[in-house]
Amino acid sequence: MVKKNPGVAAVLSFFVPGLGQIYNGEFGKGFGFIAGIIISGILCAIYIGFILLLILWVWAIIDAHRVAETENNPEAIQ
Repeated sequence: MVKKNPGVAAVLSFFVPGLGQIYNGEFGKGFGFIAGIIISGILCAIYIGFILLLILWVWAIIDAHRVAETENNPEAIQ
């Protein structure tokens, strides 16, 4: 098993939400975040996507970091 760096996963999701999930091997979740961000970006044109965009962005960063830590140390699951 290749260990994933939680910091790298979080930084990747900071720049492109969903990229950290793809780095962690969660391709479906990663592409789901990317699709959600694209939809939120489109909705920003009519002023209702800003909150969703922020929520998805922060969620992607936290999730990427958490999953990488869990994958590296599965016996430490809280």
